[in-house]
Amino acid sequence: MCKPLIVLGLVVLALGLRSSRLGWLRKTGAFTFLAASFCMVWFLTGQVMAGFFGVAAWFFLPWIELLTRIRRLRLPLNNRLRHRPLPDPAFFPNAVEATHAMEEAGFEHVTDCGWDWGGMQQFFRLFWHPEEMAVAAVCLCEQSEVAFAFISVTSYDEDGRTWRTTNYPFSPTLKCTPGVRWNHVPCERACFHHILRDHKCFLSRVGVDRDHLRMPDPDELEGRIEGEMQAQVQHNLKAGIIRLTDDGHFEYSRRGLFFLWGQFVKDMLRLC
Repeated sequence: MCKPLIVLGLVVLALGLRSSRLGWLRKTGAFTFLAASFCMVWFLTGQVMAGFFGVAAWFFLPWIELLTRIRRLRLPLNNRLRHRPLPDPAFFPNAVEATHAMEEAGFEHVTDCGWDWGGMQQFFRLFWHPEEMAVAAVCLCEQSEVAFAFISVTSYDEDGRTWRTTNYPFSPTLKCTPGVRWNHVPCERACFHHILRDHKCFLSRVGVDRDHLRMPDPDELEGRIEGEMQAQVQHNLKAGIIRLTDDGHFEYSRRGLFFLWGQFVKDMLRLC
């Protein structure tokens, strides 16, 4: 009975650590889960090497979804934003707080729009600030009864480059175009004032002066989002991450599936 109790004790300890609010304790809980997996397979087989395979199996779990749902996924080649009403705030309490914080910071509401992206409903509430020369957005995503919200702050420079700070919690599912530079902050940082401050520090760190920024046009915000997505699709077609289908859509190639697997593993290591 000693070996099952060891595994059970590790699982209980991991659950307790994962429920902590401290990041380092949650990471310790994730490693404790791996230790429990190692011990369980080791005790069942009597082979230490099998225990390591048991740990490695966690990192290959994304292939179940990659080879089933994502391999059959068809995404629109030319997606268009449409004006949409604000979703139920009960699903996105942080988004309401972010909207109020943007207005407190002097950002003006421009439009509400969204699109369907591979079964995921994405909603954008867009703001702009002429003095800050920045665009802010509260983005709401909903798929299969799973919903989350994130914030982004974007600036454009005179050379046509895009500089964006966001607390988006996942790695991108397509390769970014060379003209778009991302600054990812922890997803727990949901305060807009902190993200705006991080964005200013980001611009300063990369050497982009305020005088070198372009004034965003509020009437072109939706077109910019659509154009950026179309440029990203073309970039990934050239990179071989995706390929065209016969019905005006695109799908992930074999290389793209391995790219997504790498992104999933990166998220597992970062969010554990």
